[in-house]
Amino acid sequence: MAFRPLPAQAMTKLLREARPLQGLFNQAQRLAQLQQLLDSQLQPAARPHCHVASWREGSLLLIVTDGHWATRLRYQQRRLLRQLQAFDEFAGLERILFKVQPHRESAAPVRTVTLSPAAAATLHEAAEGIANPLLKAALERLASRSGKTSESKE
Repeated sequence: MAFRPLPAQAMTKLLREARPLQGLFNQAQRLAQLQQLLDSQLQPAARPHCHVASWREGSLLLIVTDGHWATRLRYQQRRLLRQLQAFDEFAGLERILFKVQPHRESAAPVRTVTLSPAAAATLHEAAEGIANPLLKAALERLASRSGKTSESKE
């Protein structure tokens, strides 16, 4: 019996019809709607620094990018609470919690090292006198980082 893959479906159709994904999709839409309401009440400068994380049991959890913005928003907490309670979506809102979570860097910048031809030649010479094959190979790899190989001089 051969495996027959299911026919491809549009992503939006799959998200709306698959039961496990449907709950996640609905929750994501709800958070996006709450984020829009929050953005309408925040100062324009604060909007990129404050995101809705969750809304349950009367508590709104907001993720803030740094301590500076968390402090500024804590000073405005009462005003923000009153303004958000006016929306039907935030009926029953009792408190706003702030959690500082800095943006993570995607990856450390890759640092490439280019050796001078003289340094590469010295590494090649050192590799020739090494009996250990692993160390010899490592020195050869390091020497190959030169823009010009020393073998062209020989």
